[in-house]
Amino acid sequence: MRKPSSSAVAWAEDQFGQAALGDARRAKRLVHSAACLLEHPGGSLPAKFSDPADLDAFYRLMNCPEVSHAKLIRAAAARTWQRMAEHPGVVLLVHDTTVLDYSGLSSIPDLGQVGDGHGRGLYAHNSLAVTADRRAVGLAWQILHRRRRVNKGETKAQRQKAPDRESRLWKKACAALPTAPAGRRWVDVADRGADITEFLAHEHQAGRQYVVRSQHNRKVLVEQAAGLLQAKLHDYVRSRAAMSGQPRRREVPATQKRPARQAELALAWVKLAIVPPRQPRGEHDNTPLEVWAVRVWEIDPPAGEKGIEWILLTNVAVDNEAAAWQRVDWYSARWVVEEWHKGMKTGCEIEKLQFTTRASLEPAIAVLSVVAVWLLQMRDASRDEQLRQQPARQRVPELWVRVLSGWRHRRARPEWTYGEFVQALARLGGHQNRRHDHPPGWIVLWRGWAQLQAMIAGALAIATG
Repeated sequence: MRKPSSSAVAWAEDQFGQAALGDARRAKRLVHSAACLLEHPGGSLPAKFSDPADLDAFYRLMNCPEVSHAKLIRAAAARTWQRMAEHPGVVLLVHDTTVLDYSGLSSIPDLGQVGDGHGRGLYAHNSLAVTADRRAVGLAWQILHRRRRVNKGETKAQRQKAPDRESRLWKKACAALPTAPAGRRWVDVADRGADITEFLAHEHQAGRQYVVRSQHNRKVLVEQAAGLLQAKLHDYVRSRAAMSGQPRRREVPATQKRPARQAELALAWVKLAIVPPRQPRGEHDNTPLEVWAVRVWEIDPPAGEKGIEWILLTNVAVDNEAAAWQRVDWYSARWVVEEWHKGMKTGCEIEKLQFTTRASLEPAIAVLSVVAVWLLQMRDASRDEQLRQQPARQRVPELWVRVLSGWRHRRARPEWTYGEFVQALARLGGHQNRRHDHPPGWIVLWRGWAQLQAMIAGALAIATG
């Protein structure tokens, strides 16, 4: 058995040490396997486990009936919930679904349709805990969903009653999460896919707080001096003039259709009540849902480009401009989950897993999903000025510091700070470390991390040769 570093083992023990697998030996093997994956997250499983014995043991563990996706996610999520409770500020629970494409795994017959229906795989509905300043806290929950095949002739009512319909995922995820303890604020954040009456009603009934981007131009009631005005949500919100003072310049994240850019944004907000549809769409009653709608839009978009516009719904009171901008900032943190999904697929290559049953594939997805969170946390730590001043040996093994400093300066520098270690790690991953460069992202750090692990393996081989 190859021994991972003490820091990798400590991380794996923290995440999975409490997993209820029915045998202490399985828990020990899980911790060891997770530590190995942390040190070598990229490539196929044979590339991740350089020792064939470790690879065979991981396959046996994943094929063990007592080892399930639910048990591994619950262990990691419980640790995340604890850190959420310890965090004194706002914690955002960012919910999103991503496709895991396993079309090449013909040996697994019970995968569902993905994409346009020609691919096969699973949908991972994830709940990622993030601080208000966009630092990843941990994986709070994950549901693996198999898209069902809709039978010909199935009515709309039958589809709505189906227990496994995808629109229930938002509600199921939040129902699995604990409520915030006294004195703490946890807010569910979601894109337009969550703009479902059933989900919003659940949030109100469960006493949860949320910010959801609006998709539907719903019927709403607005209280005015002359009485209640019935209107369409988007039409009414767009009719209101900007309520903010000076327009604010904000960095708008890149999408598949546009690059990131600075934009001048205006703001308006209003309190109203959503009127549930007469014909129920899911499980909800006819009680109007009191919310605040916040509209933020780009004043002068570049020529030929569609201006940025978000209409956000929240049940957290918006009483002034500062509160409205805060809700916008909360929603902006949603992009962290998109980066994490890239970490799952690019950094950990989670779609390259090779298993013969869905029961063995799913727990492996759980382990690598948690490893992918660590990639974000490594990036976050690299930008924390307080952590950067600490001795590097307090955060990583001294051997790593000696190897990396030897590569950078041709002599070992065990006195390096963590900031110097991370700067060199980014350089190893291709970052130029120029003053005008953006701080290194997780991809650059991951590339440096992968190269450093190869250098360490070589150093150990020479030392024991």
